[in-house]
Amino acid sequence: QVQLVESGGGLVQPGGSLRLSCAASGIIFSIYDMGWYRQAPGKQRELVAGITSGGNTNYPDSVKGRFTISRDNAKNTVYLQMNSLKPEDTAVYYCNAARLVFINVGSNYWGQGTQVTVSS
Repeated sequence: QVQLVESGGGLVQPGGSLRLSCAASGIIFSIYDMGWYRQAPGKQRELVAGITSGGNTNYPDSVKGRFTISRDNAKNTVYLQMNSLKPEDTAVYYCNAARLVFINVGSNYWGQGTQVTVSS
């Protein structure tokens, strides 16, 4: 059974920081691409950070320079360090694990989501 267990969400003031963690089980973690997505009320789910099995990272402009994704393959865990948080960062944050083998063939798993609220 695949499980992605998230922790670290909560309430933080603007300008503050949070670190999200996602512990994976049931997959060969080291060969999966990992990502953090978020979905705010009335908005589409969007990628906020990705890290490939090889360690390459990517971020949208909205979080670049503020968020950092990292992974610890020995712990089967991916992290999202969020600094200089803004109210517009408020959303449910989801952990994702994905692996493509061939075109239209692969695996995709999601965590349960954790609420991040940035407010005074």
